Amino acid sequence: MTNTDHTPLTEPVSPREIPDAAIAMLDVEGTVVGWTHAAEQLVGYSAGEVVGRSAAHVLPPAEDALSTSAFAEQCRAQDGWSGTVTVRHRDGHVINMTLRISRLWGQDAGTRWLVSVTDVGTLSSGASNGAVRESLLAHAPVGIAVYDPQLRCTWVNDVMERHDGTPRERRFGRRLRDSLPAVEAEALEVVMRQVLESGTTMVHEYRAWSSTDRRREHAFSASFFCLQGADGTALSVCAMSVDVTGNRRARERLAILSEAGTRIGSTLEVMRTGQELADLAVPLLADHAVVDLMESVPFGLEPSARIGTTSGRRPVLRRAGVASIDLGVLELPAVREEVIHVPPTSSFGAALRTGTSHLEAVLDTHAGPWVDHDPTRAQKVRDSGIHSLMVVPIRARRCVLGLAVFGRSEEQTPFQEDDLLLAEELVTRAALSLDNALQYARQRTAALTLQRDLLPHHVGGGAALDVASRYVPADMDHGVGGDWFDVIKLSGARAALVVGDVVGHGINAAATMGRLRTAVRTLADMELPPHELLTHLDDTVRRLSEEDADAPDQAPAAVGATCLYALYDPVTRRCTMARAGHPPPAIIDPQGRITFPDMPAGAPLGLGLGLVLFESVELELPEGTLLALYTDGLVESRDDDIDVGLDRLGVALAGPGSSLEDLCSHVIETLPTQAPADDVTLLLARTRGLEAAQVASWELPNDPAAVHAARQAAACQLSEWGLGHLVATVQLIVSELVTNAIRYGGGPICLRLIQHQVLTCEVSDSNTSHPRPRQPHIIDEQGRGLFLVAQLSRRWGSRSATDGKVVWAEQDLPSRAVAV
Repeated sequence: MTNTDHTPLTEPVSPREIPDAAIAMLDVEGTVVGWTHAAEQLVGYSAGEVVGRSAAHVLPPAEDALSTSAFAEQCRAQDGWSGTVTVRHRDGHVINMTLRISRLWGQDAGTRWLVSVTDVGTLSSGASNGAVRESLLAHAPVGIAVYDPQLRCTWVNDVMERHDGTPRERRFGRRLRDSLPAVEAEALEVVMRQVLESGTTMVHEYRAWSSTDRRREHAFSASFFCLQGADGTALSVCAMSVDVTGNRRARERLAILSEAGTRIGSTLEVMRTGQELADLAVPLLADHAVVDLMESVPFGLEPSARIGTTSGRRPVLRRAGVASIDLGVLELPAVREEVIHVPPTSSFGAALRTGTSHLEAVLDTHAGPWVDHDPTRAQKVRDSGIHSLMVVPIRARRCVLGLAVFGRSEEQTPFQEDDLLLAEELVTRAALSLDNALQYARQRTAALTLQRDLLPHHVGGGAALDVASRYVPADMDHGVGGDWFDVIKLSGARAALVVGDVVGHGINAAATMGRLRTAVRTLADMELPPHELLTHLDDTVRRLSEEDADAPDQAPAAVGATCLYALYDPVTRRCTMARAGHPPPAIIDPQGRITFPDMPAGAPLGLGLGLVLFESVELELPEGTLLALYTDGLVESRDDDIDVGLDRLGVALAGPGSSLEDLCSHVIETLPTQAPADDVTLLLARTRGLEAAQVASWELPNDPAAVHAARQAAACQLSEWGLGHLVATVQLIVSELVTNAIRYGGGPICLRLIQHQVLTCEVSDSNTSHPRPRQPHIIDEQGRGLFLVAQLSRRWGSRSATDGKVVWAEQDLPSRAVAV
């Protein structure tokens, strides 16, 4: 039964071949009775903290896992368990691990459990052959024996008998020399004593005759672990041996797994990941491979059904990957992106429903329910010559994302269990990549939806401006940043232009951007001058920072922003602007001359510098002047100074005769070819001016008799504009506004009518107090004027002026109304 030449394997073992698995022994109640140094390194708990306590202390079950008692019962029924678990390290961080639980037998039919765990992160890195080896062999038949300090066998599993033919009853209380030749036994016991003395893990190879294959001698690789008690002393040594006779085959598989680490999941595109899995499997594992994903997965959505549940509808998949030694074979049943309907009673349907793999070593294409449901495809498979098949579900977080199917036709050897294990390893790696892609797609979709909702869907400058805009995110994968722009129509045909830049990228920056854009719109409706608006916005940003800092459940995020706010009046053709740490606008006059106005820079918003003073500048802009507002990503780069970017922008904007849309595209095309380091936002606006015939104004004395004169003047002007149907309404509004100005204002009064996209009626006076509507009592004789104005107008309001205030009201115009 044992080796006859008594020659031990003396090939040196590389340190990289030493497995990094953590080993623990549990009694029948699940209490830890033995602990290894590797386990302490992996999860942070020393033997003194673990031995004598329940294993659940170290391996707490996930929220959706079975209860401890149910899990123990499952292990007993299945003689062990293997799979992936999540373990919390002693310092609190989470580790994904592969776990294997094996039943051990002792004298008098006593039972213990040996637990082996390996960090999944080590497996996925591809950097350690030992870790990959441990992962692959964790599913192979592993012989386990535990020896006391005198090297007598105390616990053993059933696999050991298949390794060397010695029944477990003949092992208890005996040393290795009773089951192995003296030379082999002596070499192994030397290693075992070293393990007991040092506490380190060691590997040794030996030969023996397997009870399942007496025709040839087998090579075994044994890993030895020192099990420690609560006080850290060596209690026993655990030997885990694996048949490595097919060492060349195993190394080929390890090479496949190592290659999988670099070839599968190179991008976050789910369809490409499916094709990468198929390409890797052929011809290394199979002659043909197809990868089908659940129909929702290519669209970034998880399947709704969980493992073990049914949705009541026939599964529908979409082909994501096709590979074959003869592509013509697989293009006949289905091509990429084709929709696949899966018969629920087929092996494919069962794999989708249960999440378990299916191996048909010898494929019967003439029988079975899946043939009955799809005889056409069965005939095509029959014609292809595929004689052996593996169906492996692609699983992630209790969901089946799809199926990977592997077939052999040219290779006459049928698939075996170890082929299925390798296929499952490959599919697991692909599943991790697909799951990452799905999570990324969810976050990206949420961020893009947020930003799409927050940025203006359409910008228009009304009668004041022609506008066009572009936004180019620096992170083209996520497509989300903190830049924003806006065009806000204001009273009196005026329009405000805004460009801002929030620190950072991603969904948090987009959310902050949305809050600031809303704040700017609210402040703009208050008709504040640019410098006052930025002062209020700075206070808003600082308060947002303070609120985030006060949140107890999250780290404070850095909140900061720059902003440029410009206000243009087409009646006076004057533009007032202020900036908070933002680049100055570019101004191109009708003759094509470009300037960057010298205006106070201001401090960025939200820096908490105390009282921040912003200053407005006013410029007169001829009609047809081009304004370019932008973020620093347009003019700054990693390689060039900002002056180079400003010169490039000026040259791009100086091109004559281009529409604003074409000019926007041209400017963006001049950006450096490499990906921008920051988001790029560009807002172009070409000024318009209102004709003199579109504006009428009258100076009125501060005298009640002026009300009648104002009414008559307004009526005459409306008739001249062809708006006689508005005379009665506008006369009422003029009466109320002029009366209020005389009663509550002071100094000269001005009435102005502006005909643009709407009809605006403005009354100005020297009183800086703004009118406020109130609810009059039934017996009050006054207080109903503004209520009446609100009822007669599409909207109304007031704004500050240099020497007082302006109260205004708007009326809709018929579409046929044009300026005289």
